[in-house]
Amino acid sequence: MDFDLILASSSPRRKDILHQMGVRYSAEPAEINEDLIAFEKPIDYVSRLASEKAIYVQKLTKSVKPVLGADTIVVLGGKIFGKPKDLEGAQKTLMSLSGKLHEVITAVSITDGHNLMQGLSVSEVIFDVITLRDCKKYCDSGEPLGKAGAYAIQGKGAFFVKKILGSYSGIVGLPIDVTYKLLQLYEVPVSWAVNNSGAV
Repeated sequence: MDFDLILASSSPRRKDILHQMGVRYSAEPAEINEDLIAFEKPIDYVSRLASEKAIYVQKLTKSVKPVLGADTIVVLGGKIFGKPKDLEGAQKTLMSLSGKLHEVITAVSITDGHNLMQGLSVSEVIFDVITLRDCKKYCDSGEPLGKAGAYAIQGKGAFFVKKILGSYSGIVGLPIDVTYKLLQLYEVPVSWAVNNSGAV
């Protein structure tokens, strides 16, 4: 199958969203350094990573097709919560978010090797108070690993979510509205048919 876009990610969630949008895509994971630069603001950090992912894969593949990179972070009180390194870290993150409002920021970048365009989605999520017992059960499931903020809103992490304000797909990892606008700029077609396309 031919494709119109390269996704610079191996994320199943981002793949699912592109499939939902009816985009014909191929996926190539980006291997970049995700360390935070000193004094870097959350929006600058997530925007930089999304762009670096897209640029890395574009250079790697030398693709003439647009390459899309995305990155998602959770922010509470100015502190960035990325993917936990282990279950202990996941538990600490979840208990920090318990009963509070936090932001989920997803940046999306697309490049064709000449130009780079970017969009941003900022959503708010309010957590219920999480009991230590539930937190441990959730962490033991393994789901928090590999997830920004140590939870998956589309999975069992939804048990903790009291309210969201913003883009659900942005919280999952790829805001559909932002992505659609960027795809239009690069004339990447989407299909309005149901279950019409997917990864190559």
